[in-house]
Amino acid sequence: MIRRDPAPGPPQPFAGSGRVVAVTAEAPEPDPERGAAVPGDPVSFDDLYAAHYADLTVQLFAYFGDQQEAQDLVQEAFCRALVRWRTVSGYDDPVAWIRRVAWNLAVSRWRRGRTALGFLRRQRVAEPQVAGPGPERVALVAALGTLPPAHRRAMVLRYLADLTIAEIAEQEGVAEGTVKSWLHRARAALAAQLGPGRPDPKTTAQEVRRA
Repeated sequence: MIRRDPAPGPPQPFAGSGRVVAVTAEAPEPDPERGAAVPGDPVSFDDLYAAHYADLTVQLFAYFGDQQEAQDLVQEAFCRALVRWRTVSGYDDPVAWIRRVAWNLAVSRWRRGRTALGFLRRQRVAEPQVAGPGPERVALVAALGTLPPAHRRAMVLRYLADLTIAEIAEQEGVAEGTVKSWLHRARAALAAQLGPGRPDPKTTAQEVRRA
């Protein structure tokens, strides 16, 4: 008697952890934001999340000045990566893909929310005072908030994300000379606002990380 093996079915969750390992049953659609996949062992999503979630949140917080908003955007970017993790994990730099998604989400949300935010600010009632952040953090975030959006993004990506001039230019779709001009003007503006003892962008980045 010839024994026939059953036809293979869809991938099943790992019984020990209770988590679904295979989250997609078919290849994702082409995405212009994606990098080129390279061969090699896929990185663990949990390890990547643990290692980079806080840094990406700080970068978005420095840009928006809203910690809750930054957390939401970074979490959404990681969720999108998880859905297509079989592909994203094979990229040369999965973190760069997640960062770009988070920034794109941030810009889109900011554009959609400008009108509503302005209305809410006009309607906001007085709230009881509670203990808030220290004066240095307030001054730093306020100073960053006065920069033009492009200058602020350049500062965050250069000194918090540690991207090179070339990498920032590629992400922003501009020439490297334009990025250098943005950084020069942003540093000058921050130095003027924060005083002569606070012009160093590396010191600024360290203070934002501690904020």
